[in-house]
This record gives sequence, C-alpha cells and structure tokens, in this order.
Amino acid sequence: MLHITSLKKKQGAFSLFIESLQIESTGIYGLIGSNGCGKSTLTKLISGIMKPDSGEIALTLGQRDITIITQKPYIMDTTVYNNLAYPLKLRGIKNHKPLCNEYLEKINFLERKNQRAQDMSGGEKQKLALLRAMIFNPKLIILDEAMTDLDIDSLDMFEEMILERQKNNPIFWIIISHQLAHIKRLCDYIFFMSNGGLEVQGPAQEVLRSSNPAVRRYLKHEVLEVENNETINS
Repeated sequence: MLHITSLKKKQGAFSLFIESLQIESTGIYGLIGSNGCGKSTLTKLISGIMKPDSGEIALTLGQRDITIITQKPYIMDTTVYNNLAYPLKLRGIKNHKPLCNEYLEKINFLERKNQRAQDMSGGEKQKLALLRAMIFNPKLIILDEAMTDLDIDSLDMFEEMILERQKNNPIFWIIISHQLAHIKRLCDYIFFMSNGGLEVQGPAQEVLRSSNPAVRRYLKHEVLEVENNETINS
C-alpha cells in the first residue's frame, strides 16, 4: 500500500530522510517521537499536502481515499451538520441526511446540528473533525495529535469507534500521538522517529520495550510528563 524509498525533505535547518518505510496491510500504525523529529512533515508528504525534494512515495490510494486531521482541524464557518455532510456532498453521495444524523447521535451532537461549528470548543471541533473523517469511509486516515483536546470519556468513545470500525471494515490508520496509553491501546505497529529519520519500527509492544537509547529517553520523558500532569490534576 505504501512504499517509501530514500525520501528527503529540507525545511530551513530541518532535514527529513527516510531510507525505507513500508506499510503492506491494513492496520493501526503509530508514529511517535519527540517534537520536531519530522512526524508531521512525513504525514504531509504521505498525504500529498507537501512534495518531497527527492525520493519516492509509492501509494496505491487516490487523494480522495485519504484524509488527515490535525490538532487544530479546519472547520468551515457553517453549521455542525454542513461540516459533517461536506465530504459526502463532495463525493456526490445523495440522501446523506440519515447517515449524518446517525453519526451526530453517536456523540450527542444531533440536537446541535444547526449550531455554528466555529462557536464550539477545541475538543468539540476535534470530535466533529473525527466524525467527518470517518463518515465517508476513506481507506487511509491520518490523525496528527487529533485527539489531544478530548476529555477522558470522549477519548474512550473514539477509541472504541476506531477499533469497532477496524474490526468491521479494516483500513489504514496512521496515528501521531504523545499519549502513550492511547498508542498502546490502539496501535498494532509503531514507527519511532528521531532527528528526521526512522529510528526503530516493529510491533507495538516490541518498540515500547526496545532497548534503543533514543526510544528509552523518549519513553522516560513521556512517562514523567504523564506523572506530572496527574499530580497537578489530583
């Protein structure tokens, strides 16, 4: 499905180089690493938002089969309903009202469907963007810190939705997140990036137990962040 070979991209002082990366089968793939290591740049290259300087990205999907959601998703200045229906209208899918209502009901947004979407909170916008990404059944969904503003109940709900969707209709997911518990629960396979390159990859549990020094430093830092946040919130 995805073959990357000798991929290079330079942005200012930052340089990305991925010698080889392959994704062959459907699944939930985690992309982790410290801030600035190139995760978002890589996903922008994969999705076609950005063009590489050199190298090859062989992707057996069309642009309409791919969607990417960022931490601050783009929300149109219209109603909640129109935001959700937009990808369906764009693809010429008619009679979409029952499907949209069904999806809005999943997150208790049905009574708010005529509300101006721009007036919602950051977490609510993330929930709407996640629904909008899933409703048209793309073959690749990229989540770039797309659930960071969700409360615990909403995070649990969307994790269950993703796992249920994957069970019934397997697709490709690439999830960038610093929430390690989230990565452990969802991901089958992990790519760990460091300094613009791919450092370690493998089944999720193997990578999270890796003895690689860069992985251990990253995991130690993230665990400390979680513990500090729990102390502050307790």
